[in-house]
Amino acid sequence: MIGKSKIGLNRILFPNANLEEFFKLSSHMGLIKIELRNDLPEAGIIAPYSPEQVKGLSEKYNIKILTINALQKFNLGAVLPEVLQELKEMIRLAVAIECEAIVLVPTNDVNDKRDSDVITQETVAALKAFGPLFEDNGIRGYVEPLGFAECSLRSKVSALQAIQESGFSTYKIVHDTFHHYLGLDSDATLKNDYDISYTGLVHVSGVESHIPSNQYKDDHRILITDGDRLKNIEQLELLINLGYKGDISFEPFAKDVQEMEIEALEAAINQSIDFITI
Repeated sequence: MIGKSKIGLNRILFPNANLEEFFKLSSHMGLIKIELRNDLPEAGIIAPYSPEQVKGLSEKYNIKILTINALQKFNLGAVLPEVLQELKEMIRLAVAIECEAIVLVPTNDVNDKRDSDVITQETVAALKAFGPLFEDNGIRGYVEPLGFAECSLRSKVSALQAIQESGFSTYKIVHDTFHHYLGLDSDATLKNDYDISYTGLVHVSGVESHIPSNQYKDDHRILITDGDRLKNIEQLELLINLGYKGDISFEPFAKDVQEMEIEALEAAINQSIDFITI
C-alpha cells in the first residue's frame, strides 16, 4: 500500500537527541525524509548547527528535509505583523538548508472569541500576505487544520477554500490522521467536497486510550499498532484511493515514545511501518 521511500520521521518523536543523531536514526532505518521543528527544548530549529553543517548532514546521510513545523497562529490577524516577520526568518532558513515547506498551524485557543466570518477573512488575508514570500523563495506553505474543538480551522475543505481565495498555488494541506479523526471532515466530505491534489503531506500517529475522543490531546499520540483507535489504516486507504501519492510522516507526541531508548524506538517505528504498509 505504501512504499518505504514515502515514509518520513518528524523530529518530535526523538526530541532529546541532537540533529545528527536524528539524521542517523532515519538513515539507519532506511528512511530518507525528515521534518524539523521550532518547539523543541533546545534553542532554535537547527541549533547548534549552521545551515552549511545541516546541508552536510543531509548529504552525509542522504536525507531530504520535508518541512519545518511550524508557524503558529498563522491566521490570527492581531499578530499578523509578528507572524509575518517570523515567517520571513523561517523561509530564510528553509532556503539555506534546502527544506521544501513550512507548516502553518492555525490559532488553537479557547480564548479566541472571533466569529467564523472574521476567522475566514483573517485566514485568507494571512495566506495572501504570505504568498509572495513563499513563491519568491520556492518554498511551499502547508496549512494544517487541527481537530481540537477550540481550533479556528478544523476542516480541510475550509482550508482548501481559503487557499483558493488567496489566489496562490504555493499552498498545500496537511492531512493529520489524529486531527482528521477529531475534526469536522467526514470521509464522505473528503470524497465529495475535497480535492486530494491539495494534500501535500500526511502526518500519522495512533491513540489507544479509551477515554472519550473529545479528551484526546497531543500527549496521547503514540506510534501506530493494532490497538489504534484513530482508524489510521482506513484513513490512509481512503487517501490513496482518492489519488494521494505523497509522503507520510510519523508524528507521535507522547512522552512514552519520546523517552524510549533508541533500540526500542527503532523497533516501535519499524512495527508501525509494517502495520501501515501491509
